[in-house]
Amino acid sequence: MPIPVILDCDPGHDDVFAIWLAAGHPEIDLRAITTVGGNGRLSHTTYNARVVAGLAGVTKVPIAAGAPGPLMRALSPAEWIHGGNALGGPELPVPEVEADPRPAIELIRDTLDAAAEDVTIVATGPLTNIAMFARIYPDRLSKVREIVWMGGSTGRGNVTPYAEFNAWCDPEAAAIVLESGPPFTMIGLNVTHQALVTREVIARIGAVGTRAAAFGVELLSFYNSTYETDQGMPEAPLHDPIAVALVAEPTLVTTVRTRVDVELDGTETAGATSVDLLGKLKREPNARVATGLDVPRFWELLEQAMRSLA
Repeated sequence: MPIPVILDCDPGHDDVFAIWLAAGHPEIDLRAITTVGGNGRLSHTTYNARVVAGLAGVTKVPIAAGAPGPLMRALSPAEWIHGGNALGGPELPVPEVEADPRPAIELIRDTLDAAAEDVTIVATGPLTNIAMFARIYPDRLSKVREIVWMGGSTGRGNVTPYAEFNAWCDPEAAAIVLESGPPFTMIGLNVTHQALVTREVIARIGAVGTRAAAFGVELLSFYNSTYETDQGMPEAPLHDPIAVALVAEPTLVTTVRTRVDVELDGTETAGATSVDLLGKLKREPNARVATGLDVPRFWELLEQAMRSLA
């Protein structure tokens, strides 16, 4: 049976492909999409989710807006990577999907309540919505099978020397979710930087031949250009779909169980994820942490999912 999934995201170029993979993979039953301020402001991330869902024919999945910014900090959208509207590059069409009127945490609650089985939450942005849900509806957490998050790193960061963007954006939310109770998996930069958008990848996406694929090619070309300018990487890492891929095909990603803590203070380290791979702190493990990726299989999964969509 397909795994029921709620996708919490902040589209963002790579979130787009997470949405399409979740909607197109036969082992995933995408029940809801919720949006958060992160890569862009909430008005943009919600609009973008509606645009890309419609382009791929994903019209029956409710999309609800959530938190406009972090719990305790000001939002600094990643405009240097994603552009001013968080989906720089192509001209955005008018969305074919309306936004659900419920706030994101209410859509999450209602989706869990309606499910006959436990639901996996895949989060590909800051964890603000999930932290708020954990605080307001702690009694519903027993219906969460697992939280899989694209965020953090076992090594260096990408927005500061030590912090990955999603963790840096709202470290307090990440710390709350880590300790909220449901099983937690972190997929960090150490793994996502293995999935690089090469010219071959762009050609494979384009060859799918759909509206979504053509739009995706424009997105990826822009995304590569900003990564080259900002980080000297002409082939950008496509972070977010890896979190979806792990749920769809668990053997795709290797993981270890260990301790993860989020640095909340420090002029140079706020948002850093402390991953105790050697067990030096003698603390109880609280997470699965991704350590490896079957890169060829990942791209096959993404291509197959896109071919199954409109």
